[in-house]
Amino acid sequence: MTDPIASPEKARAGRLKLVLIMLVFLAPIVAAGLLTLSGWQPQGKGNGQPIVPQRSLADVRVDVGGAPWAWRDSEPRLTLVALPGPGCAARCLQTLALMRNARIVLNRNADRLRLLYIGAAPEGADAASVMGDYAVGTDPSNAFDAFRPTEPDSVATVLVESNATALAWYPAGFDPNGLRKDLQKVIR
Repeated sequence: MTDPIASPEKARAGRLKLVLIMLVFLAPIVAAGLLTLSGWQPQGKGNGQPIVPQRSLADVRVDVGGAPWAWRDSEPRLTLVALPGPGCAARCLQTLALMRNARIVLNRNADRLRLLYIGAAPEGADAASVMGDYAVGTDPSNAFDAFRPTEPDSVATVLVESNATALAWYPAGFDPNGLRKDLQKVIR
């Protein structure tokens, strides 16, 4: 007849298995803690440059048609702020059109993104067809000057969260397809 009490070897093997199972679950937690303490941060696969430190634009006044722009809208909507360099002409307008198209590609979620152009509106027949989707405003406090390009006929953009937090900056010469992909990830 066998003894109902396990042999010391079986008990030791059982304890070892229990410790190994605990280590399997504990190892990722320890690794995450070490990475955090070392200051490592995962890099996202976004195409824009993160704005670090993030800043709130809630107190930044942008005038659109004589009224202040409502960063916090009645519905949660992001704002894509277009910042032209000096003399927005053909290349700038082409980028603005691609930014508008990135909004259109959002389909049923297109209403969750507002387009804001800060600066002197471009003129001409081509400009009228593109600028119809943009709210055109001015920035009296020059809060966006750090993001505005200095190269003529160029445009940069800043993506602003519905809580008025500036999320990402796309400097002049950015890839509009990368912007479109980022918008599709953020707006669902």
